[in-house]
Amino acid sequence: MAAPAVEKKIYTAVGLDFETGGLDPVRCACTQIALEAIRLDTLEVFDRYAAYITPYCKQELGAARRKVLKTKHELAQPTERMDYEPRALEYSGITMETLAAQGVDLKEVAGAVLRFAERATLSKGVQCKPVLIGQNITFDIGFLTQLMSYAGLTKEYEKTFAGKTDFYGNFQPLYLDTILLARLALGADPGVTSYKLELIAERLGVELDDAHDAGADVAATLEIVRVCAARMRNGGDAMPGAARKEKTRNHFLI
Repeated sequence: MAAPAVEKKIYTAVGLDFETGGLDPVRCACTQIALEAIRLDTLEVFDRYAAYITPYCKQELGAARRKVLKTKHELAQPTERMDYEPRALEYSGITMETLAAQGVDLKEVAGAVLRFAERATLSKGVQCKPVLIGQNITFDIGFLTQLMSYAGLTKEYEKTFAGKTDFYGNFQPLYLDTILLARLALGADPGVTSYKLELIAERLGVELDDAHDAGADVAATLEIVRVCAARMRNGGDAMPGAARKEKTRNHFLI
């Protein structure tokens, strides 16, 4: 009797990049987001999303949000706006006028991110939920967490992306950081002294036309992934002159 056919799983990832109003996701705003969905088998980018985010105010989260009752006078007072540091805006080239004119409401952006991840899930099963890819991706995850928390979509976020709940009960998405990938690929190169995105891209022959624009950065990030994956799949030695060791056993107990 023939064994039943096993459907091949399609694994995917979502390249993520934020531009922000500063470095601290607790007090600084998200100003721009860009996403690209990529298949990990063919390395094909098959979906894209980008948006500026309308300026927004700080929110109280967690227990304080549920327990603190405000008077009518307190509710009438203007809410404190998130931080938009001049240095951060200058770094990204984004102005408050651009955000006001072209920005999308934070809740709408958060919903679009979840729908994007759902479209990027091409096979059934928990293991096929998309992982996140980015340059210094933990920075972007901090702002993604803020975005989902402010939009009230934390539970949906946890169900949509690959990841696990940590010891403290916080969701930790599964991710690949291209800084570490570049260190593996270029660590033996004495000419590499920095792992900034633009320098990694230059070393690997990847074009980066508009650094510090979220769309350009995420596109370059995924191109770096493709270059590094191609090197691994070509099966060359990791280092010049490295000798392959003979196998001491042909199988392992699992």
